[in-house]
Amino acid sequence: AVADAGWLHGLKLAAVAVVAQAVWGMSRNLAPDRERATIAIVAAIVALTWHSAVTPVLIIVIAGVVGWRLLPAPVTESDRVAISQRIRPWMGIVALVLFFVLLLGLPSLRQVSGENQTLAVVDSFYRSGSLVFGGGHVVLPLLQSEVVAPGWVGNETFLAGYGAAQAVPGPLFTFSAYLGTVMIPEPNGVIGGLIALGAIFLPAFFLTIGPLPFWDILRRRPAFQSVLRGVNAAVVGLLLAALYDPVWTSAVKDASDFALASAALGLLMLWKLPPWLVVILSALGGAGLAAI
Repeated sequence: AVADAGWLHGLKLAAVAVVAQAVWGMSRNLAPDRERATIAIVAAIVALTWHSAVTPVLIIVIAGVVGWRLLPAPVTESDRVAISQRIRPWMGIVALVLFFVLLLGLPSLRQVSGENQTLAVVDSFYRSGSLVFGGGHVVLPLLQSEVVAPGWVGNETFLAGYGAAQAVPGPLFTFSAYLGTVMIPEPNGVIGGLIALGAIFLPAFFLTIGPLPFWDILRRRPAFQSVLRGVNAAVVGLLLAALYDPVWTSAVKDASDFALASAALGLLMLWKLPPWLVVILSALGGAGLAAI
């Protein structure tokens, strides 16, 4: 039992390394200057001090407004290249309308239904999928606020699964299938996993089809680019906050944990080992530490 606990703890330490690497990489690409770095830091502070399901949403919206007002993004000629697409404008409009109807309507329908659990799962995972910008790891703080905060999934189970997900090929959104399966309230199991997986991928479907007919027009507008710059900087801050809580606070308990997490980070960033191998080594390291 002790070795099993160590194995699971090693997965959580792998998550520390993976998220730290993601924060570093995203900060270099999405918050490379002091203005965007400031947005990221403020977003992290707000996320850590104001615990609410609406906090990530408000942070992203406010960061978009700040970017629009304060982050000029001159458009270069390379931004004016037209893209090839066969989607008609009316199809794009329908997709965008459906996206916003579900994003805004599901919470209201959830309340009216008397907290129907299936509807609650769809709402939570749909909202998480709707707010992911800048990289798949951003889904971590969003899902944590949706499934751990209400007690659907324990924090230990959440982080161990997140660490293990790094060893699985494919988009990180597939982590939602694991969460849907292990949730305490029904629907869970296979049905819960399928519901969670479908709900989190649905916004991406709408947001791929919706803007496509208008993308060439949007990308020519500096205001649109400025909004994206602000939003992307904010998601770096959200991920930084998640690195501390719940990832760091739940995984790093003593010097041995710090050493194993640091070793995993070094293997990822310096030796460029694939995440799946680092996850396996971290799990073995955790089991070894527990057995000592």
